[in-house]
Amino acid sequence: MNTRKNVILALLTTTALMLSYIESLIPFFLGVPGMKLGLANLAVVFCIYQFGLKEAALLNFMRIVLSGLLFGNMFSILFSLSGAAVSFAAMVICKKIRFSIYGVSISGGVFHNIGQLLVAIFIVQNVSISIYGPFLLISGLITGAFIGYISKTLLKYSDRILRK
Repeated sequence: MNTRKNVILALLTTTALMLSYIESLIPFFLGVPGMKLGLANLAVVFCIYQFGLKEAALLNFMRIVLSGLLFGNMFSILFSLSGAAVSFAAMVICKKIRFSIYGVSISGGVFHNIGQLLVAIFIVQNVSISIYGPFLLISGLITGAFIGYISKTLLKYSDRILRK
């Protein structure tokens, strides 16, 4: 990797961390545990399209570990990594089969929630918490579309901003 690319990826990681922190300050609960806006995923979706899958995977991992160490705990890292792994795999598949950026982002939001719900069921050994599934899927759909829209808008102007 060249220095310019490393600096931009570091800035994207920092942006994702700041968005994670901002998101932790926003009271977006609506009675469903684990429901979040997924603002930090904006940096990941942008990175997938601007730099590639390998760079986005590294950014995603670094964001989760650093965010968990700074703002959370081991459980938050576990839940975030599980959601991110499933989410990232879904986004990779959707991108490879040529979904739009909206489809890629929505799949990321939906599958992040699925991954976290599966880990929660495994940890508490109680399948009844799957009752939150439909609410989490709808929130993943809505927030994924929102993140997709912002990512598409940022990518539209990224050549001017990044000056390759």
